[in-house]
Order: sequence, then C-alpha cells, then structure tokens
Amino acid sequence: MNTLPARLAAQVRAAPDRPALAAEQRSLDRAGLWREIAAMAARLGEAGVAPGDRVGVRLANGIDAVVAWYGTWLAGAVVVPLNAQAAARDLVTWLAHSGARVVVGRGDDAAIAAALPALPAPVPMLEPAGPVPEGACPVVEPRAGAADLAAILYTSGTTGAPKGVALSHGNLDHNTAAIIGYLGLGADDRGVTVLPFWYAYGASVLNCHLAAGAFLAIETNSQYPHLVVQALERHRATGFSGVPSTFALLLEHGRLDQADLSALRYLTQAGGAMAPALTRRLRAALPRARLFIMYGQTEASARLTFLDPDRVDRKPGAVGGPVAGVELAIRHADGSIAAPGEEGEVWARGGNIMAGYWQAPEATAQALRDGWLRTGDLGRIDEEGDLWLAGRRSDLIKTGAHRVHPLDVEQVIAELPGVREVAVCGVDDALLGQAVAALVVADRAQVPGEMAVKAHCRAHLPTYKIPRLVRFVDALPRTASGKIRRADLATELS
Repeated sequence: MNTLPARLAAQVRAAPDRPALAAEQRSLDRAGLWREIAAMAARLGEAGVAPGDRVGVRLANGIDAVVAWYGTWLAGAVVVPLNAQAAARDLVTWLAHSGARVVVGRGDDAAIAAALPALPAPVPMLEPAGPVPEGACPVVEPRAGAADLAAILYTSGTTGAPKGVALSHGNLDHNTAAIIGYLGLGADDRGVTVLPFWYAYGASVLNCHLAAGAFLAIETNSQYPHLVVQALERHRATGFSGVPSTFALLLEHGRLDQADLSALRYLTQAGGAMAPALTRRLRAALPRARLFIMYGQTEASARLTFLDPDRVDRKPGAVGGPVAGVELAIRHADGSIAAPGEEGEVWARGGNIMAGYWQAPEATAQALRDGWLRTGDLGRIDEEGDLWLAGRRSDLIKTGAHRVHPLDVEQVIAELPGVREVAVCGVDDALLGQAVAALVVADRAQVPGEMAVKAHCRAHLPTYKIPRLVRFVDALPRTASGKIRRADLATELS
C-alpha cells in the first residue's frame, strides 16, 4: 500500500459505511465516495485520458474537487491542480506547460472559457457529474505505483517561467504517512478544513484524512471566521489546520469564547512563520488543543519538520525536528556543513522530496543536489535537533554593513498589543543602500502608533534593525495561498 488511492481503497473495503466527506449540503460515506471516484475515472477514460496523461482540475474546494483528484489517480493519470481564483492568463500558462489532456471544471467558469481557446492545442473540458446512484461498485486496485508521477503543483508567487513541482505517488505517500504518525490521526478523527486543495498544505490535510480513514468537513466560508468556528462546533471537530492569518482572523472575529470546542485535540500551523505573540494568544484561547508548529515546502510534498506541542511554549519561534523519513542539514554557501547552532541554508532529503520541476531541467539541477533539496531558507539547528528559521535568502535586508532578517523584526513588533500582523522589508536608501521598513495591520481600537512601534523595537533590537519607516495598513499583500507576497511590500510603502 504505497499510494494514496490504494490507501483509500483499503479504507473503503474495511468500512464502506463510515462517513468520509461533507461539504455544503452534501455528505458521502466511503462507499459513496468511491462510486463517484470510479465514475470519474471511467469518464476520463472515455475522454481519451491514458495513464501518465495530465488532467487539469479547476474546481473550488468541495466533494467534486476530491472526486476529480482521486478519479484522475484511479485512471492512472496525473493531477494538475489549478488555482480556482487564478485568471485566464495563468491558466493558459499552466495548462500549456503541463500538456494537460483534459480539464475538469465548470461550464460557467469564465476564466476557463477564456483560457481554453488560447491553448496551442484543443483541450476538452469535463464538468463534474455530481451524485452517482447507489449500486454495486467493486473496489479495484489503483493502477499507479510509487514511482509514477501523481501531481504537478504550480507554486504561488513565482515570476518568469512556470515552476511545476512534480511529485510522485511515493513522495505523497511518504509524507502522508509521516504526518498521520505524528498527529496520531485515526478513523475516529473529524477534521474541518478551509485550506485550498490546489496548494500542498491543503492537499496534505485532505490526503491525510482519507488515508487514515478519518472524516473531513470541507468549509467553504473561510472569509467568515464565526462560520468556521460554528462548523468546528457542529462537527465536533478533533483537528483544524491553518496558516497564520487563519488563526489571526479566528482570534479576532471567530467568537471562540462562545463555542464548545472541547473535542478539538490538535491544531496544525504552516504556510509561513507564525509570530510567537500570535502563538501565545492561540494557546491561551484554546489551551486544550495540542498545537503543532510545522514547516515545509511544496517541493517536499508538504512537510519537512514539526515542533512537538510540549515544546511550543518553551521554544517560541522554532519549527521543530524532521518528520519521519526526512534528514536535514545546514550548509554554508560553498556546500560545507555548518556547525550546530550556526546559520546557513536548510537542505533536506527523504522519500518526500520531489522528482524535480516539470520540464525544467536547469531549475531542477539548481534545487536538487545529490538527492538533497536546497530549500532557499536560512536557519540553524539547535542542540536538541530543532530547526529555527531566519527567512528566505532573497528576503535579507542589506542595510549598510549589516544584514537583517525580516523575521527578527516582525517577531518583536508582533509583541505589541493591538498588532494583528506585521511584515518587514527593505526600501531603497541613498546612504545605507536599504533601510528597514514595516507594514503593520492593527486593531482599529488599539493602534499602537508609529512612535510606540519604534520605541518597542529600540528596547529589544540593535539600532540597525529598528524600522526607519512604519506604515499602518488594512491588509498585507498575499498570494492566493495566504503567504505574504514579500515582492510587493516595498510597493505598498512607496
């Protein structure tokens, strides 16, 4: 059982009547889910899709999206998840680059309607078929093996040539098994998810629940935090996953104190660094839920490290040790191994590391070295084996003779009462080359003020790290996956 569709098939055989998924007004047990997956696989075959062909999936989160993913896999084909919020221009780039044979989408999707005629070769579209009548549906063994390509995920926030992360079935299975292991995920768990399936984090939440035989409720009202909290309460959720902005919104507008969340046993956080101040607020609001701080990349199928919840309070800012089957190293620019506690680039290897970038041998050669993934992130590993990140190499602010990691400044500013989110970047400076600048999102009733921010930084940071410019904004620029779009920060300050 070395693929995710094979794991799901085993769960269907073991307990076909157990609840599997719910979204909006629909719910499916395992047998019902498998019937819809098998029907999708048959439709793809009728459309000419053969094993190894790429299938674009342009659907918002929901049961239809899950069926499209696993139906593609059951047909032996490769899933190409397409951001449901992307414009036609991006869709044309991704579909042409991946060589998609078919797109699964909706007829009323204007962006798809505009994109398909612009492709170099005709690509037909299949619409979701919806509910399938009950009846006998044998659970056939999925065709794909561990070495076969499973998915091509186009990473967010990139520029220039498209960068499609090619993940094998073995990659996804390795990472899924590791996550299930440290979360202790089982058939009695009930999750609620708001994370998009077209990104690695959201896909991993979906895949882990299906592989473990757990129930997953797909919540489509993520922009309304109180409705998300109501879903957690209604489903007696045992687990919930989010990026930092997810938890910031829940704390501010989710009315957590009015909900019975006593069944919630764990939370997971990834998708960017979460400030220790936000972590403390979350721990105070939901003290019974074990909080897993995690770090990963799409190139690693999702997850590289997790911090044991028992260490979260003792190690604010750490992202933990490697997940099962992953090895980490900190290396200098020349490739030599850094000493314990010494900073350098984070390298990783394991069964979850991508096969490479689709149709991009040069980019693959830069990222993969002798089986190791160069993450592009800076960090250090402490004496207990836990990783501490210092930001991306490309995010370093060069101010005079100094180098400043934005994360160092962000964590200090986030400690101020009233600060919800903060992002730090460098802006052009005639004397220093770059000066430190901060964008702050604060509660309207508790805005700390520019002088208060600088005074707090002055008390906790060396002079060269104190922001020269502080600007209060309503929201930070973000990618569709929720990560801060650091390339746009300086523009916001101009």
